Amino acid sequence: METVYIGLGSNLAEPGKQLRSALSAMERIPSTELLGCSSFYRSAPLGPGDQPDYINAVAALKTALSPLALLDQLQSIELSHGRERSIRWGARTLDLDILLFGESQIDEPRLQVPHPRMAERNFVLLPLSELAPAMELPGLGALPALLQGCPENRLEKV
Repeated sequence: METVYIGLGSNLAEPGKQLRSALSAMERIPSTELLGCSSFYRSAPLGPGDQPDYINAVAALKTALSPLALLDQLQSIELSHGRERSIRWGARTLDLDILLFGESQIDEPRLQVPHPRMAERNFVLLPLSELAPAMELPGLGALPALLQGCPENRLEKV
């Protein structure tokens, strides 16, 4: 069993409700246990155009699934929540990203772990620090140092 951290985000169709529903769906992933979830945070959108604010969180899981099998499960949850992949970094009903998969460093066409831009995103690092405050991120360094050096992005606990 590996400990895995999942980034959750939504800025369409009642984002808080989308995240709560996604957490419930993650509890039903085979061979996987939801260990906990951070607080929810409101953040400014980073993508193109005029988008609503995002609601973000990080969940901790324990899973016996392979990284790609877990990715398939998460993408199925996204689809069941109306996720469309039409505009990169565009508004979305639900985004579920594998941030960390144990100590693994993965570089495959469908999956990069640690998540490639997580060290630049306070809406990922701050919720992650609630779950694992002293964590070392594989290939990136200590979470407290990364959080201290992370750019500001209007972040508010909700």
